[in-house]
Amino acid sequence: MKSISLSTLKTMKSSREKFAVLTAYDAAFARLSEMAGIEVVLVGDSLGNVSLGYSSTVPVTMEDMLHHTRAVSRSNSKSLIVADMPYMSYANEEQALTNAARLMQTGAQMVKLEGGAWLETTVCKLTERGVPVCGHLGLTPQSVDKLGGYKVQGKGAEDAAKIVRDAECLQDAGADLLVLECVPSSLGAEISARLNIPVIGIGAGPDTDAQVLVIYDILGISPRSPKFAKNFLAETGSILGAMENYAKAVRQGSFPAEEHGFS
Repeated sequence: MKSISLSTLKTMKSSREKFAVLTAYDAAFARLSEMAGIEVVLVGDSLGNVSLGYSSTVPVTMEDMLHHTRAVSRSNSKSLIVADMPYMSYANEEQALTNAARLMQTGAQMVKLEGGAWLETTVCKLTERGVPVCGHLGLTPQSVDKLGGYKVQGKGAEDAAKIVRDAECLQDAGADLLVLECVPSSLGAEISARLNIPVIGIGAGPDTDAQVLVIYDILGISPRSPKFAKNFLAETGSILGAMENYAKAVRQGSFPAEEHGFS
């Protein structure tokens, strides 16, 4: 696999080629992701749930993210590496600039932030200073206490319209990618069609430009498997094979299927 850049991903969107995104939190999975040809590796704050034993992503710290991003970046030089900015690490613009710089200097090539229009100025300032930004809308796990649990977002017309406005706002502010989580498949399709930047879905239907899953979900070793996930290890028998089959299914459009989405 050739090294993946933002230009690569934008070209893939314009040519309607789907790409695969997978989380990794350590050197071993980062290395296998490169071998499997995964275009984007996300060092997600989901590590709080799957690696650190927390019930949510809220307790994850900058030190946690720096530690895991450093491990991943040492072992994968081909995939584009995106790192989550953890809870309250970008509550104001000064915090965002300082903490994004720390992640980029550790090996991330892009940072991901959860939130809508309220992040407009922050995204502008980051991108003006050379920090690529991935937005995250729909179900935003850092806000799980405010949302009242892990619930599908954008089901009503008003809520859906707000997500669309937020998506366009983030793009206009300079975001280069957008993650869209747990929204109706029809909304995932609409936002992907409206935006010029690639949209990465997770529980957002089959019509987004890419898909992302947690590595432990595709291996069937998470304590609870979400509706939008699939155990790819069961059909391959090897971790590398599971990663390769996941990427192939995303690119061919066979994953996600109807049963992995929401109406």
